Amino acid sequence: MWSALCAVLMAAFVLVACQELDIYKIDAPADLQHKIDSIAAAKPDTGDTTYLNIATAIVGPEDNSAGWWAYFSDYFAVPTNKLLHLEFINHGTGINNWNNWNLAVTNPIERGGDGYTEYFLLRSDAFGWGNSDFALNMISQNYPPDGDEVNWDDFRATMQGAYVTMEVDHSATGSVYIKAKAKGTNGVELEMTYQQPVSVTEDINAFLVCDGSYFEMKKAYLLPSKVTVVEDVNAVSIEVAGAPAFVELGDENFWGDAVATVTFADGSVAEADSADISFNVVPDMTTLGEKTVVVAYSKTKQGKYGPAVSTFYKLEVTNSVSSLAITTLPTITTYRYFNSDSVIFNTKGLVVTATYSDGSTGIMPNESLQFGKIRAAAGAQSARITYVGSTSAVSTTCPVTLVQGISQVGATNLSTGFWGAHSADFTVASGTSKVFKLYVYSTNAFNWSSPVAILRRANLEEFAVVRMDSFGWGPGYSSATSSHDWDFGTLASNISGSYIEITVTNNGNNTANIRYDVTFANGETHFQNYAGISVDSADLTTALTVDGCYLVLVN
Repeated sequence: MWSALCAVLMAAFVLVACQELDIYKIDAPADLQHKIDSIAAAKPDTGDTTYLNIATAIVGPEDNSAGWWAYFSDYFAVPTNKLLHLEFINHGTGINNWNNWNLAVTNPIERGGDGYTEYFLLRSDAFGWGNSDFALNMISQNYPPDGDEVNWDDFRATMQGAYVTMEVDHSATGSVYIKAKAKGTNGVELEMTYQQPVSVTEDINAFLVCDGSYFEMKKAYLLPSKVTVVEDVNAVSIEVAGAPAFVELGDENFWGDAVATVTFADGSVAEADSADISFNVVPDMTTLGEKTVVVAYSKTKQGKYGPAVSTFYKLEVTNSVSSLAITTLPTITTYRYFNSDSVIFNTKGLVVTATYSDGSTGIMPNESLQFGKIRAAAGAQSARITYVGSTSAVSTTCPVTLVQGISQVGATNLSTGFWGAHSADFTVASGTSKVFKLYVYSTNAFNWSSPVAILRRANLEEFAVVRMDSFGWGPGYSSATSSHDWDFGTLASNISGSYIEITVTNNGNNTANIRYDVTFANGETHFQNYAGISVDSADLTTALTVDGCYLVLVN
C-alpha cells in the first residue's frame, strides 16, 4: 500500500510539473489541438507568471506568401507594470530584410476599430514607424557588420528558422521596452532593442504581423515589469525651429511660435517646455538691424537641473511692413482638383517682397507669412498671402489656375495615411496594359509620400504592392527587377505637383510590369520600373492607393 501511495503521489507531482512548464509550449502542428484544449482548460496564475492562451499557433501561410498587413498573431494585452514574454520560430522568404517578424504595439482597441491607434510598428531589420514619439535612433542592434553597414545577407540567412525570444515590457515609468533575441540555426545570436513612451494607465496591445513570413508560436506569458526606475540622462543639444526671421520695430516678441527640441544622452528627443527655456542673450528690440538670440536649456530628461546646452538664431528688426508684392511666382501655378474641398497652396519657389514704412524693400521669408487655401472651382483663382504685423496686417494675392480631373484618391487636406483610400479596381487582360494619368499632391515628408500601385486578383488576393521609390512587397514581388533614376536626396521635396503616368502591363506569361514616368512641377523627369512581377495573367486587376498624399486622375 505504501508503494502504491508513493507511486500515485509521484505521478501527481510529475503531472503538476508538466502542466506548469510544458502545457503552454507547442512543439509541432500535430499536437496543436491537444495543447489548445489543455490551455483552455487550465490557465493558472502562478504568482509572478501568468500564462496566456495561444489560439493562433501558426501565424501566416507556411509558404511565406503572406502580404503585408494580412496575417496577424493573437492580441496580447500587456497591463502597466507587466512584461509580455513571447517565444516563436521565425520563417521568411529570405529575399528582403523585412520578410521576417514585425511587431505592432497599439492602444487596447481592436485593430481597425473606432479609436484604434498605433504607438509604433517595429520591424526585425531595425526599422519601423509610429506616432510622434517614435524615434528610429532609439533602435539598437548587434547585427553582423559589413564595414559601416549591416551585412544583410548574413542577417537574412540567420533569421530563417531562427528561434525568437521577445519581451514587451510595459513599465510603470510610462514607456515600453522591447527586446528581441533571435538565435539562428547557424548558432548566430542577434539582438535588437527599442523603447518609446506609451500610456501609463491603460493596457497596451502587442501582436505580430507577417510580411512574406510566418511564425510558429511557442510560448506566451506575463511577468512583472523589469523596469521600475528609469536612469536619468543629461541633455546634449538643443535646436530651435520656427523662430521669426524678422520682427517689426516696437514688437518685443522675438520668440514668436518657435519650438525648442532637446536631444538627451540616450538618443531620445523631446520638445522643451517654454518655461524651462532661458535666454543667455536677449536682443535689443528697440533698434533696427540683425539681432542674435542665445537659447539655453539646463534640465535632465526627468526634469532635474543639470549641465546646460545652448544654441542661437538670428533675426532682423525692421520698420513696419506697408505692402507685399510677389516677385517670383511659385513652382506650381496650375492645380488639378476633383471635389469641392479647398486646395492647399504650395509655396515652393514663391518669393514675396515687402515694402517697409521707410520705403526700403526686402524679401519676406515664407515662414513669416500666412497662406490661404484656394477655392475649388475651374479657371482663374487666387491664394491670399498675409503678413500680420504688430499693429496691422497687409496682404496680396497669388494668381493660380484650377483644372478639374475625373476622380480623386485621398483627402485634399493631405490627412490620408497609408492604405487609407483606393482607386477603383481595373482588370488588366492578358497581353494588355492599363495606364493611370494623374497629378499627385503630397506632404513631401518622405520618398514614399506618393502613389502606390497594387496588383491582385479579382477577389483582392494580392500579388504585389509597389511604391514609387523603388520598394515593394508581396509574394509576386520576389521575382521582380527594379530600376530607376532617382536622386533619393531630392525626391521627397519634389513630389507635390508632379504629373505621373503609371503603366501596368500584363505580359501574358504570368508576369507583369509596372512603370512610373514622373515629371516634377519644375519640369525634371524621372522613372521607376518594376519588371517580372509574378501574377496570374488570367486573373489580374490593378488599383492605386496613397500614403501622405492625394491623387487627381485625369484620364
